[in-house]
Amino acid sequence: MKIRIKGNFVRYRLTQSEVKTLGETGFLAEETRFGPTPVEVFGYALASKAGITCLEAGFSGNRITLYIPENAAKTWFSEDRVGFENEVEVAPGITLKLLLEKDFVCLDDTDEDQSDNYPNPNTTC
Repeated sequence: MKIRIKGNFVRYRLTQSEVKTLGETGFLAEETRFGPTPVEVFGYALASKAGITCLEAGFSGNRITLYIPENAAKTWFSEDRVGFENEVEVAPGITLKLLLEKDFVCLDDTDEDQSDNYPNPNTTC
């Protein structure tokens, strides 16, 4: 799972196996450790949630959690749907934009392992 944050825009990208795991378990989490000692941890998670109809987010204990509707999490792996998005007003005049996407193979050169990414629809071969 990858995360990109720019201002009030949070985007997660998931590989094929992560989308499958989300559908089966309803939860994914990653963390980045800073420090030597004491080690500080920044975490990010994705969880399915009953009773919601679109993406939501929360922040607690140094972890961002993006919430996806429970049924959407269960069926997403078998769908062609690329992702989900939502804008949430977090305070008067302040909006948090949320985006959750399947991660496609990059078309340019990269050293990153992309063997579990979705095939890029823009590939011509």
